Amino acid sequence: MTKIRVAEAARFLGVSDDTIRRWTENGNLSPLKDDSGRLAVDGLELARLARDQAQLPDDPSSTTSSARNRFVGLVTGITMDTVMAQVELQCGPFRVVSLMSSEAAREMNLELGSVATAVVKATTVIIESPQGKIGI
Repeated sequence: MTKIRVAEAARFLGVSDDTIRRWTENGNLSPLKDDSGRLAVDGLELARLARDQAQLPDDPSSTTSSARNRFVGLVTGITMDTVMAQVELQCGPFRVVSLMSSEAAREMNLELGSVATAVVKATTVIIESPQGKIGI
């Protein structure tokens, strides 16, 4: 079982340490003690809570897609030259950057503050872990 200290858990969920403590007191998270006797929570329980509380705006498109990774957000940056455009979205706590043709960006009428959806379908997704090598 992975034990995560209160401050680290708070950082992962974007809340205060006091919020994590309250959640352990009211039963939203089970309180544990780490190896040094400090308050901690179970990593799996925290991950489930993070997933359950994650809320992005509803996707305004009515299209059906095989891509499951859809991030609705606001356009926060557009850098464009004659050929290419770099478009930045803020999707909840995540910054998503897309490179596309300038023509496509213009046709989509993208502008700062507009709502857009980043659709990600990747053949390679790299996972990193501070825990060291992952056994297979």
